[in-house]
Amino acid sequence: QVQLAESGGGSVQSGGSLRLSCEVSGIMSRDYCMAWFRQFPGRERDSIAVIDSEGHGGDPPRYIDSVKGRFTASRDNARNTVYLQMNMLKPEDTAMYFCAAIDRFYCPWHNDYDYWGQGTQVTVSS
Repeated sequence: QVQLAESGGGSVQSGGSLRLSCEVSGIMSRDYCMAWFRQFPGRERDSIAVIDSEGHGGDPPRYIDSVKGRFTASRDNARNTVYLQMNMLKPEDTAMYFCAAIDRFYCPWHNDYDYWGQGTQVTVSS
């Protein structure tokens, strides 16, 4: 009954922007840690941005260094949707992007999350 559905991926040139959406159903995303992951071919999924549960105190999202300043994660609780705004995209950002949820206050950086979306492909050309 719980579903996470990503959308918004596509192909852009280096320096371009995309906004990914993750529509959540079956749970209230505001009560969950929400995270964005990406997966390069032949590699495991790596977390890139996390938003702690609002029950943790509404702390701002946290990011890995390689996307900090370029990517912005956010919540729209009225839509039960999580977003990832990606600016100044680089070819090395090319990957499959996933959203995930876990019933915790504070988001872990590992990939042992409870719920996953199907992924959306992002391709950045030089």
